[in-house]
Amino acid sequence: MPQLDLTATSLDITRAICDVPSVSDDETTLADLIDDAVRALPHLTVHRDGDTIVARTELGRPQRVAIAGHIDTVPINGNVPTRDIEVDGEAFLWGRGTVDMKSGVAVQLKLAAELADPRVDLTWMWYDHEEVDAERNGLTRLARTRPDLFAADFAILGEPSNGEVEGGCNGTLRAVVSTRGVRAHSARSWIGENAIHKAAPILLRLSEYRAREIDVDGLAYREGLNAVHIGGGVASNVIPDVCAVEVNYRFAPSRSAEEAEAHVRDVFAGFDVEISDLSPGARPGLDAPLAQQFLAAVGAEPRPKYGWTDVARFSAMGVPAVNYGPGDPHLAHHDEERVPVSQIESVEHGLRAWLANR
Repeated sequence: MPQLDLTATSLDITRAICDVPSVSDDETTLADLIDDAVRALPHLTVHRDGDTIVARTELGRPQRVAIAGHIDTVPINGNVPTRDIEVDGEAFLWGRGTVDMKSGVAVQLKLAAELADPRVDLTWMWYDHEEVDAERNGLTRLARTRPDLFAADFAILGEPSNGEVEGGCNGTLRAVVSTRGVRAHSARSWIGENAIHKAAPILLRLSEYRAREIDVDGLAYREGLNAVHIGGGVASNVIPDVCAVEVNYRFAPSRSAEEAEAHVRDVFAGFDVEISDLSPGARPGLDAPLAQQFLAAVGAEPRPKYGWTDVARFSAMGVPAVNYGPGDPHLAHHDEERVPVSQIESVEHGLRAWLANR
């Protein structure tokens, strides 16, 4: 098996790990490469749980920072191996995982190897199964088996953020709003009750819904409540007796999970509402002293994170966390996924400037 060379540039490390397929459920090969590479570093203590690798400095610093990134990707669609391309005169690395989020992981691996004497103690976390259901997420498993490894004063997720700092994240809720009717032959529709027709008020409420923009600790989070799937009917000549509208609510981190659920149930009062998934958001965490030092070091103007990320896991454990990584989130999972080389370099420079013990 080839070895992972952590003395290479962050760009070359990105290229190397993107060219190792690691679709969710198939992370072991890449996890083995990362494990072997970081165990060779004498300044790190390494713990492995499945395909999640945690590497820590133990220097006795008064503060500790956790820096994490997932190693799995969504399925490949003809976009591996990577290749170098140019778009409007700018250099990019193209291929699955370049944005979400192996370029961020590559920067972390590079710095984990080089920063033997950082200004704070560091916990590096590279984990599996982020792109699938939360229960299988490597951090979910690690939180059960080794919650002590999450202890930190501040955390950074290398999620794509265009090389900017995105504080916290929105929460997400999925619910199924259902109507019931009575089946009948469509030639005698008056005998039945059409469940799809009964769903019209659900769609009307959604079309008339005005999402909020909410200031949370100085960042403006945009909410959204949208239908994402609708199903009903059994045959073209049968009046349907069931219709289900799946909705997704993205809510600002000022709302708790319980408040988000109550809001959705209120919007759809009078209908059967079943909550199928609910993950709270995370407040920006930018008032923490370490966060302020980090922002100053990287010269960033913080923005809100609209999507849900694993910063919420750290926030739930009392650790303020932000997103900071190369790549445009709009290109995550896209078949034309590509990351600007300049962003890989700028994120490495920013983290190094903050963490190096000068």
